[in-house]
Amino acid sequence: MPKDGSGPDDPKALIADAYRIEGIDKAECRSVFLDWALSVQGDPQEIIPRLLAGRPDHPMTDVLREGLGQTARRGRRGGRAARVQACVPRSR
Repeated sequence: MPKDGSGPDDPKALIADAYRIEGIDKAECRSVFLDWALSVQGDPQEIIPRLLAGRPDHPMTDVLREGLGQTARRGRRGGRAARVQACVPRSR
Protein backbone atom coordinates (compact mmCIF):
# COMPACT_ATOMS: atom_id res chain seq x y z
CA MET A 1 0.00 0.00 0.00
CA PRO A 2 1.59 3.33 -1.05
CA LYS A 3 2.18 6.03 1.51
CA ASP A 4 -0.03 9.10 1.34
CA GLY A 5 1.55 11.52 -1.10
CA SER A 6 3.66 8.95 -2.90
CA GLY A 7 3.70 8.66 -6.64
CA PRO A 8 6.15 8.28 -9.48
CA ASP A 9 7.79 11.64 -8.68
CA ASP A 10 8.05 10.93 -4.94
CA PRO A 11 7.95 7.12 -4.59
CA LYS A 12 8.80 7.05 -0.88
CA ALA A 13 6.70 10.16 -0.14
CA LEU A 14 9.82 11.82 1.29
CA ILE A 15 9.05 15.25 -0.12
CA ALA A 16 5.40 15.05 0.93
CA ASP A 17 6.43 14.05 4.45
CA ALA A 18 8.93 16.92 4.67
CA TYR A 19 6.11 19.40 3.97
CA ARG A 20 4.07 17.86 6.79
CA ILE A 21 6.81 18.09 9.45
CA GLU A 22 6.32 21.20 11.53
CA GLY A 23 9.49 23.09 12.40
CA ILE A 24 11.68 21.29 9.86
CA ASP A 25 14.72 23.37 8.97
CA LYS A 26 16.62 23.76 5.72
CA ALA A 27 19.43 21.40 6.75
CA GLU A 28 16.94 18.62 7.45
CA CYS A 29 15.23 19.35 4.13
CA ARG A 30 18.56 18.99 2.34
CA SER A 31 18.98 15.57 3.92
CA VAL A 32 15.48 14.57 2.76
CA PHE A 33 16.25 15.94 -0.72
CA LEU A 34 19.44 13.87 -0.96
CA ASP A 35 17.61 10.70 0.04
CA TRP A 36 14.88 11.51 -2.50
CA ALA A 37 17.38 12.25 -5.28
CA LEU A 38 19.16 8.94 -4.71
CA SER A 39 15.92 6.96 -4.85
CA VAL A 40 13.98 8.68 -7.63
CA GLN A 41 13.75 7.11 -11.08
CA GLY A 42 14.36 9.60 -13.86
CA ASP A 43 15.96 13.02 -14.19
CA PRO A 44 15.48 15.11 -11.04
CA GLN A 45 15.73 18.29 -13.16
CA GLU A 46 12.52 17.26 -14.92
CA ILE A 47 10.72 16.06 -11.78
CA ILE A 48 11.44 18.96 -9.41
CA PRO A 49 9.20 21.48 -11.25
CA ARG A 50 6.26 19.08 -10.84
CA LEU A 51 7.01 18.74 -7.12
CA LEU A 52 7.14 22.53 -6.75
CA ALA A 53 3.75 23.14 -8.36
CA GLY A 54 1.49 24.89 -5.87
CA ARG A 55 3.81 24.45 -2.89
CA PRO A 56 3.71 26.99 -0.06
CA ASP A 57 6.60 28.98 1.33
CA HIS A 58 8.56 26.29 3.17
CA PRO A 59 12.22 25.29 3.66
CA MET A 60 11.63 22.27 1.39
CA THR A 61 10.48 24.61 -1.38
CA ASP A 62 13.76 26.52 -1.05
CA VAL A 63 15.78 23.29 -1.25
CA LEU A 64 13.84 22.09 -4.30
CA ARG A 65 14.49 25.43 -6.02
CA GLU A 66 18.19 25.07 -5.20
CA GLY A 67 18.01 21.60 -6.74
CA LEU A 68 17.03 23.22 -10.03
CA GLY A 69 20.26 25.26 -9.99
CA GLN A 70 23.35 24.56 -12.02
CA THR A 71 24.33 20.91 -11.92
CA ALA A 72 27.88 19.87 -11.20
CA ARG A 73 30.28 19.90 -14.12
CA ARG A 74 30.93 16.46 -15.52
CA GLY A 75 33.99 15.15 -17.27
CA ARG A 76 37.70 15.59 -16.79
CA ARG A 77 39.10 18.50 -14.93
CA GLY A 78 42.77 19.08 -15.47
CA GLY A 79 44.99 16.26 -16.48
CA ARG A 80 48.46 16.33 -17.98
CA ALA A 81 47.74 19.09 -20.52
CA ALA A 82 46.61 21.47 -17.80
CA ARG A 83 49.63 20.69 -15.61
CA VAL A 84 52.14 21.08 -18.45
CA GLN A 85 50.57 24.33 -19.62
CA ALA A 86 50.76 25.72 -16.08
CA CYS A 87 54.51 24.96 -15.95
CA VAL A 88 55.41 26.53 -19.29
CA PRO A 89 56.59 30.13 -18.80
CA ARG A 90 54.69 32.72 -20.76
CA SER A 91 56.56 34.77 -23.31
CA ARG A 92 56.56 38.50 -22.79
